[in-house]
Amino acid sequence: MRIKAFSAALLLSLAFPVYPEGLPDLGDTSEASLPLRQERTIGQEIMQEIHADKSYLDDPELLAYVQSLGSRLVEAGSPTSQEFEFFMIDDPSLNAFALPGGHVGVHTGLILAAQNESELAGVLGHEIAHVTQRHIARLIAGQQSSALTSLAALAIAILAARSNSQISQAAIATAQATSVQNQLDFTRQHEQEADRVGLQTMSNAGFDPRGMETFFERLQRSTRAVEGNAPSYLRTHPLTVERIADIQNRLEKLPVKQATDSLDFLLVKAKIRARTGSTQEALKYFETEPAGANARAARIYGVAATQRRARDLGSAEKTLDQLRGRAPQHPMIDSLAAAIKRDQGQYAAALEIYRNGLKLFPQDRALFYGEVETLLDQKNYNDALKTVNDRLLAGQDEAKLYELQSRIYTALGRRLAQHQAQAEVYYRRGNLPAAADQLRIAIKSGDGDFYQISSAEARLRQIRAEIVPNKSGAKDEPYKY
Repeated sequence: MRIKAFSAALLLSLAFPVYPEGLPDLGDTSEASLPLRQERTIGQEIMQEIHADKSYLDDPELLAYVQSLGSRLVEAGSPTSQEFEFFMIDDPSLNAFALPGGHVGVHTGLILAAQNESELAGVLGHEIAHVTQRHIARLIAGQQSSALTSLAALAIAILAARSNSQISQAAIATAQATSVQNQLDFTRQHEQEADRVGLQTMSNAGFDPRGMETFFERLQRSTRAVEGNAPSYLRTHPLTVERIADIQNRLEKLPVKQATDSLDFLLVKAKIRARTGSTQEALKYFETEPAGANARAARIYGVAATQRRARDLGSAEKTLDQLRGRAPQHPMIDSLAAAIKRDQGQYAAALEIYRNGLKLFPQDRALFYGEVETLLDQKNYNDALKTVNDRLLAGQDEAKLYELQSRIYTALGRRLAQHQAQAEVYYRRGNLPAAADQLRIAIKSGDGDFYQISSAEARLRQIRAEIVPNKSGAKDEPYKY
């Protein structure tokens, strides 16, 4: 069956206040787990919705950081055949969640709330454990048809929560009208297991495991502060003294580690802070002079990023000059310097910064995308196309590259190639029907030669063969073009 209707409800969140009411009772964990291949298919369907949502944060620097941090934790955990994708949601609430198929989302608000990198690692370690322990697979495998209606209602509530809190509260109330105590017992078991596995993982990865304890304690204190107005589930949720005591007991058996925040973490946090709230609020935040060279470098970066956002480009350039040549060279600093030049219309200077940065950081996506965008600013479409194609030939195969390729072909008026590239965007984001539609448009475009049309037809056959059978088990009817 199609998973779309209830997919968002499968988020196994940390139960931060933004989604306090939790999930319905999803089934007996003793039941057989969902096959890994089917779990991945479900995850891809959910990610289609997330990619299409305006809150999905398609920022190469932020994505690179959470993917790097997540991968470090996965490698330090128990061996697993599960592939992981870490992504960002532009939302000020404190939340992270795991999805079927190894997709882990992180809200920008969570990074701002983390007082150090070990706290963030503790949250991600917890979410990774939900995946590696197959909690989500067990939830889905244990579904009864009667529960799917409840899941669908909660999915609508979660997706609506950002825009209309009254509607979402009503939907949530309907969605969980029964089995509240069973839900709490079920959730407690999985949350405690995720704590246990996550603690060991973050310790193995070199982070201070006390970060999980300090973050959860702070969350618990904030929950108490609003307890009088909190929904009933929040008052009985398993984020309690009992759960934190269990974490503290486990910490006694783990070695004490002193973990220093990476420059990556500090710069990412400064970038998010610079784009959150008003520019005046952000500048006020950066007025405090922090201790430590990396923290001071991140502060200056944050001020420059905020000034750029306020379109005070001259000040932004002068502020960033305090860092360039003094702080350790970092691709985020180079990328911001080049972006300021682009904003000033100094495209040649921007290209020089991007290209010099790529000599030191050849795999950095933000620098590469910035180079291509600058070539597009100059309407230098042929060089932009060659740059993208060279990257694809070098083995970097991702949706964003094909998205750029499609834009370039659009500017060049090459309709077949434009839709063929857009098909690859949809394919890499798991939307196979949309990919097939783009290829059919490409074939009908009328501007391709025999070999290009044959290539598009062959690719269409490949994708149609991968499309999951529909509900009745029959394949889609052949398309005639």
